[in-house]
Amino acid sequence: MIQRIQTVYLLLSAAVSAGLIFIFHLWTNTDDVPVYAKDDYLYLGLFLGSALLSLISIFNFKNRKFQFVLGRLNIILNFILLGFFVYQLLIPPGESHISEKGVGIFIPILSIVLLVLANKAIKKDEDLVKSVDRLR
Repeated sequence: MIQRIQTVYLLLSAAVSAGLIFIFHLWTNTDDVPVYAKDDYLYLGLFLGSALLSLISIFNFKNRKFQFVLGRLNIILNFILLGFFVYQLLIPPGESHISEKGVGIFIPILSIVLLVLANKAIKKDEDLVKSVDRLR
């Protein structure tokens, strides 16, 4: 069901996770070269995995409980990605190859916000269906 608001949120989350990683750089290394997610396979895999989970969740609109679980797994995946970024940023400056942070580090936060909004809408739909079932 494309007309539901959680579908819009999930589609935006997939677009953020899969599209913005090629536009915004994660950080700049010591040679003043911007580093994108496509340059590191770990970050690329986690971002694309998040986008794939969002798309799978969109097409499981008939099974709202599974859709809700996929949303939670996607939130956990984005927190793991955010943890990797924090770890990279907390390495002491002498040992780190990062000289300047980029806007791309905030992409998982935006994705988490969209996924929380989608899960809230999924939960609202599930509660509505349960209330109608009680009336039958």
